[in-house]
Amino acid sequence: MTYFETEPRRKNPAGWIFLAVFIIAAGIGVLLPSGYVIERPGTSFDVNGEVSGVEVISVVGAESFESDTRLDVLTVSVLGNQDSTPGWLEIFLAWLDPEQQVLPVDEVFPPNMTTEEVRAESVAMMESSQQEAVAVALSELGYELSYEVYISMVTEGGASSGVLVAGDFVKTVDGQTVSTIEQLQELIQQSNGEPVEVEVERDGEVLTRSITPKLVEGRYLIGVMVGYTYDFPLEIELELGNVGGPSGGMIFALGVFDKLTEGSLLNDSHIAGTGTISSAGNVGAIGGIDLKMLAASRDGVDLFLAPRENCPEIISSQPEDLLVVPVADFTEALAAIEMYREGSNAFPSCEN
Repeated sequence: MTYFETEPRRKNPAGWIFLAVFIIAAGIGVLLPSGYVIERPGTSFDVNGEVSGVEVISVVGAESFESDTRLDVLTVSVLGNQDSTPGWLEIFLAWLDPEQQVLPVDEVFPPNMTTEEVRAESVAMMESSQQEAVAVALSELGYELSYEVYISMVTEGGASSGVLVAGDFVKTVDGQTVSTIEQLQELIQQSNGEPVEVEVERDGEVLTRSITPKLVEGRYLIGVMVGYTYDFPLEIELELGNVGGPSGGMIFALGVFDKLTEGSLLNDSHIAGTGTISSAGNVGAIGGIDLKMLAASRDGVDLFLAPRENCPEIISSQPEDLLVVPVADFTEALAAIEMYREGSNAFPSCEN
């Protein structure tokens, strides 16, 4: 019998060093900012209910009514911002999840705005949207309203920075009276980039300021966000925590209408929806509707009201178990609810 003497296996220090470097590099790569953010279906809020023990819609100066109808505002949750983006591991896992979307951070947060400016703009848009929602609901109920165009936010570094301030009421542009936001926009476009004389009222004093519009993506802008401030005959408060943006406008309008109408809008059914709303009652397109439809499907919604302008996205991503009715304005939203109450199956769709 032959015996062999075996030597103990020698460790290769170069191999161990390479492995250690690889593990460290992989760990750093996972933790490094990615330059992307993750969007996913967010929280749903019933505007006929409460948030943190406070009624979302409260009314002073008129009789209001409880409703059994659940009316949900839907949100999109965003993980990350310009200051802190998710790591590559989170991005990779989100890519694998069909209920999440990975987007370049600049697509969600404009590179020329800070995180705080984006948040301030979102809050301003929500406040303006709520004002429009109240106006639409009260107009539908027969109230006469008066309103003025005002500056809700001034963009830092924009044409109006240091010239106009949030809260200014816009009176005229180059001597022409401004009664609507559309008029203001048209007058700015007519300037062709030449200075315009903008007359505003600030703290009871009328001031005239010269502003030179800047050309941004083919449109002349003066670097402000504007909205309407109304002289409402009722005091109506809308509270929804830290939710921002204008996409809850239509549902807020339905909620105010329901609050001021005896009975429930649609018995004890569950309605959800999304869409901006203008003072004329028009429902406008929003972003992230595919994620909001997923949230509605998750929550067992009976009827989902969506902007007709979003039909291309609806057609490509509508969940099979969700009844989605596209609407162009507030009147069509009320009509869709009435059709559901009557048990009709002849709902309009994005296909017709």
